[in-house]
Amino acid sequence: MPVISEHRLKRRVQFYETDTAGIVHFSWFYRYMEEAEHALWREAGLSIAPRDASVGFPRVASSFDFHRPLRFEDEFEVLIRIAAIGARSIRYTAHITKDGTAVATGSLTIACIAKRAGTPLRSTPIPPEIAGRFEVAAPLPDA
Repeated sequence: MPVISEHRLKRRVQFYETDTAGIVHFSWFYRYMEEAEHALWREAGLSIAPRDASVGFPRVASSFDFHRPLRFEDEFEVLIRIAAIGARSIRYTAHITKDGTAVATGSLTIACIAKRAGTPLRSTPIPPEIAGRFEVAAPLPDA
């Protein structure tokens, strides 16, 4: 299986994603980032939430800076990149662009937790069969 460091997702704004001002509501940017994250995992041959998994990946930090609006039917791209991989967490950066122009930049950190019925959630090392499918992305040329 390939080792993955980034994924590009192309998408179009749907009407239900816009607010009364006619622009994408800020909450959708988090969904776009998560949609790209799931596509990245699929490209690595994995699912972030397989049935009967012994580990899970809750979100522990997330942010966005907004630069320009997106509107209904705009086509845009989400570039999600692995910025850091720790023993128990993965941090992504997301770059959302329209026609090559920055729309929003964000980050997301997920933690690996053990899923055991009847016990509190506890962080645990990312299993090697998952961690081995990902690597930190090279810096962007303008970074």
